[in-house]
Amino acid sequence: MKPWLHVVGIGEDGLEGLTPATRAVVEAAEVIVGGERHHDLARDPGAERISWPSPFDALIGKLEALRGRRVVVLASGDPLWYSVGAKLARAFAPGEIVYHPHVGAFQLAAARLGWSMADVETLTVHGRPVEQMIAFIQPDQRLLILTTGAETPGQIARFLTERGFGQSRMVVLANMGGPKEARFEGLAESWDGDVPPFNTLAVECIASPDAALLPRVPGLADDLFRHDGTMTKQEVRAVTVAKLMPMRGALLWDVGCGCGSVAIEWMLAARYTRAIGIEPRADRRAMAAENALALGVPGLKLIDGEAPEALEKLPAPDAIFIGGGLSRETFAACWQALRPLGRLVANAVTIESEAALIALYREHGGELVKIEASRLEPLGRMSGWKPLRPVAQWSLVKR
Repeated sequence: MKPWLHVVGIGEDGLEGLTPATRAVVEAAEVIVGGERHHDLARDPGAERISWPSPFDALIGKLEALRGRRVVVLASGDPLWYSVGAKLARAFAPGEIVYHPHVGAFQLAAARLGWSMADVETLTVHGRPVEQMIAFIQPDQRLLILTTGAETPGQIARFLTERGFGQSRMVVLANMGGPKEARFEGLAESWDGDVPPFNTLAVECIASPDAALLPRVPGLADDLFRHDGTMTKQEVRAVTVAKLMPMRGALLWDVGCGCGSVAIEWMLAARYTRAIGIEPRADRRAMAAENALALGVPGLKLIDGEAPEALEKLPAPDAIFIGGGLSRETFAACWQALRPLGRLVANAVTIESEAALIALYREHGGELVKIEASRLEPLGRMSGWKPLRPVAQWSLVKR
């Protein structure tokens, strides 16, 4: 199969910044697709010009109609790093596409700051909820962030300040590699930069003594969640999420998600994890949505309904948590939908649900444990241990 689609990364230096071979590809194109900025950077070639479609998902159909012609798609920097290249790779056979990477914003920003790329977190909030960067606010962490526009640094400065990281150093780098390159610096707590819309943000996180810490390992404090008292408590939640084994890009069903604590910790534990919370109560779905936004995982999807009916037509999960309402019908629907090597964890607090759990364990195997924990509380002028409700936990892997 002969390649007909070339995906070319371009920088602020335009055609002059391309290698001779890549420039020849652009100049030989019959059709060039890209944003207004990309077309401005590659003015000379006389090819037919097509702008990004709206909605952007229509791009694949437009390109399909051009198959057989010499087509170039222009992208900023490296097309396969938070850019259009990944979308095209899923839609077209490898033999149809040739990628021509350029030095991207992350590499340029790291070079300007003298930061090692191996020691930073690279994020994008371009066209995505800005709140997703909250999960990466940690002491001494360095962040490089592709922004949505001129207002994004101010939003991130507010998140940092609210969490006790107001002394964090922020650097906005705009139009890197071109004649209009600019740099803006300041602290999060006093940020008032008026910056160009096309920019990359660098953050050096500095925590105050009272900073709110948000670790990525499971077991966040209960008071970080808004809840009505019915939730998987911190000690049990840490074990639960560990048994669910969060992995990059994996999908969790949280059946009866309540305030969303397990689904949120799942999404915090590994990059690009996804979760669907099934919850029939509107007030608890509202709490789950609020918690997800506040803790940096705005992608949590919430479904109104009860299992097993609400599970129909959902995408197949890699892990399932059943926090309440375990029944044979719910288990059967979950087990059938679970992908191979998927993990299922069910917790039971009542005698009735524990009996159902034990019966299923005897039929299907797995691991059954009783989790008991106590917390120290005041007892008059002294202190004593107050037990939490014991939780029976069943976990198994689909082989």
